Amino acid sequence: MGKIIVSQFLSLDGVMEAPETWHFPYISDDMAAFTANDINASTATLYGRKTYEIFSGYWQTQKNNEFGFADHLNKMPKYVVSNTLQNTDWNNTTILRDLDAVKAMKDTVDGNIGITGSRKLIQSLMKANLVDRFQLLVHPIVLGKGRRLFTEEINTISLSLLDSKTFQSGVIALTYALADTLTQAEDQ
Repeated sequence: MGKIIVSQFLSLDGVMEAPETWHFPYISDDMAAFTANDINASTATLYGRKTYEIFSGYWQTQKNNEFGFADHLNKMPKYVVSNTLQNTDWNNTTILRDLDAVKAMKDTVDGNIGITGSRKLIQSLMKANLVDRFQLLVHPIVLGKGRRLFTEEINTISLSLLDSKTFQSGVIALTYALADTLTQAEDQ
């Protein structure tokens, strides 16, 4: 059974919207290596339609393993959740129509299923209790406005910190598992 791991760039006040406008000044060599290792550790990726269209338009044109993970990203299974998308042009991509299909996919994939961007999909996955871990890269910037990952529509989620790492740029990676998941694993 696969584990869905949300990897997300966030501002200090929880904004995830438009990281291309605020994230890049905080990239450091150690953070880039961490991100590449995270992507390379994934068995598959999961996207919402909008993020899929952005990523497929860029990453499938990368042919020389840019950033240390392009080849892996292009080869691994990719899943996109959409009711409107009819075709995919990025190799090894499967369209999933609903959360039941995501659950079925999760039951058949071994390893980590990474998801980034895709705010609405992640929020739906949280509501359906399908997220296993959060890896949040919190940037030292307060944006004051923008779409957030965690909103008032999300029910309480108890988390346990698995790891934290501070990068040279001041970004902090926080890795959390669901508290219930850890309790169940300890009971076995």
